[in-house]
Parts: sequence; structure tokens; C-alpha cells
Amino acid sequence: MNKIRLKIIGMSYSQSQSGAFVLILVESNGRRRLPIIIGGSEAQAIAMELEKMKPTRPLTHDLFKNFADHFNIKLKEVIINKFHEGVFYALLKCERDGEEIEIDSRTSDAVALSLRFHCPIYTYESILKAAGMTMDGEKGKEKQEYSDDISVSEYSELTVNELTELLNKAVENEEYEKASQIRDEINRRKKKK
Repeated sequence: MNKIRLKIIGMSYSQSQSGAFVLILVESNGRRRLPIIIGGSEAQAIAMELEKMKPTRPLTHDLFKNFADHFNIKLKEVIINKFHEGVFYALLKCERDGEEIEIDSRTSDAVALSLRFHCPIYTYESILKAAGMTMDGEKGKEKQEYSDDISVSEYSELTVNELTELLNKAVENEEYEKASQIRDEINRRKKKK
């Protein structure tokens, strides 16, 4: 299976889940984005490393890095390898003394560690198809406008075409959490067919 490299492009506060954040990854050679809901402490760990801030005492991810360095364990890459029922799963691909080891990880922790080890983040085409969103670069097209206040329960009243237009609008406005809810509704309908 071919791996697709991802990079971090941003993080924003989740408007629907208190204390949660949305981590946004984008494919290196494309326009598809992967929004991932993460916890506050993981968001802090990612933000601190992105901003090159050094805490006075090591955070958990820093401790893991120090531990791995001490025992000559290298994190080679992170792979977001599964998306099931709205949850992303990741693998840490490590190496020690020429032996490769895969370790199961929460995606948020895997991303925080990838920053500390300066290793790449990958996913697969199937994950991007299931959970990715494409930035629509086409401007000037007339689109039917929908209220931004549509709740998840109201999505059930819209057609798939209307949902797709609403999804594109949410992505254009960088409302990734809303977009992921709409995407999930579209995926639920596809599974029912």
C-alpha cells in the first residue's frame, strides 16, 4: 500500500467539544486535508513543539523522547493507518539495533512524538478517501447558500448533493469540525446503500 505524506498546517479550538481541538493535516503533494479531533493536553504538546517552547520540566512526550534516546530507540515514521467510526488510529514505526518495531498509538500522541523526533507522518489513500476533505480552488461558481446554523440532526433532511455543497462551503471557511460532521452524515448514507 502506498503511503501519502502529511504535514501539519494548523490547529483550532473545537466549538462543539469543550476542551478539544481540531488538528489539521494536509497531504504534501495535494489539497486534501485531514481534520482530527484531539484533546487539550495533546494540543498543548503539539503547539509547544511547533512554537519551539521549552518547558522547565519535560512534558510526557518529551520524557518519551528522552527515554527513547537513552535506549537508542529511533522513531522512523508515524502512520495514520485506520479510521473507524470517526476515530483515527496510528502506528509508531521504531527501530532499535536494526530491528523494526510497530507500536499502536493514539494519533494525537503520534503527531506530538513525530515533531520531537523530526520524523514524517503518513497515511493511506483509503484514509484520505474516508475522512479527507478537498479544498475547492474553483472560485466564481454559483452555490446555493445554506445557513451556518444547521445542526447534525438537520443534516438528515438534506440530499447528498446539498450535503456535498455544504461540506465544500465548510471546508472553504475552514470549519473543519462542521465539515467532519457533514462528511460523517454522507458516509452513513453511503453505507446504507
